[in-house]
Amino acid sequence: MKELKKIKIVIAGPFAAGKTQFINTVSEIKTVQTERKTSGSEKNVKDYTTVAMDFGKIRIDDEHELYLFGTPGQSRFDFMWEILGEGALGIIVLVDSTDPKTFHEARRIINFFQSRFPVPIVVGANKQDMPNAWSAEDVKAALDISEDEGIPVIALSAKNKDEVKKTLLTLLEIIRYSLESS
Repeated sequence: MKELKKIKIVIAGPFAAGKTQFINTVSEIKTVQTERKTSGSEKNVKDYTTVAMDFGKIRIDDEHELYLFGTPGQSRFDFMWEILGEGALGIIVLVDSTDPKTFHEARRIINFFQSRFPVPIVVGANKQDMPNAWSAEDVKAALDISEDEGIPVIALSAKNKDEVKKTLLTLLEIIRYSLESS
């Protein structure tokens, strides 16, 4: 029997960008979550937040399995970004397309991962099912993503399994291309 190739993908992004939902939508196992009740102003946004990581996995085919690691969104837990980024072959940074005040934090997260982990990155412009969502093109402009960075921005709803899979497949294609080119 062939050994399964495990592909580690990190799902990062600001607080309430949809990272846990993204993993829950596509994981074939019950997602492992480290959540705690929110406090302060965060309680107005959602009841629980990730404090260490979320974990899910998907079997792609007979040879490959995706391991999805979701990071905490708040900067007070950013020490986990370094830990979770280790060994990742790609990173998806989710952005709440309805909340432009989080875009600066999303760019900071992109910069963090670019500076420490030279792996492909895809940005997911999440919450496209909401009426006030910015388009993927507008999110890309707001995040100041240049063409030479090679970071695609994909419109999605983390609740939509097909859109989540499309985002993951886009990242996997870029990973495959980068591995073949090196």
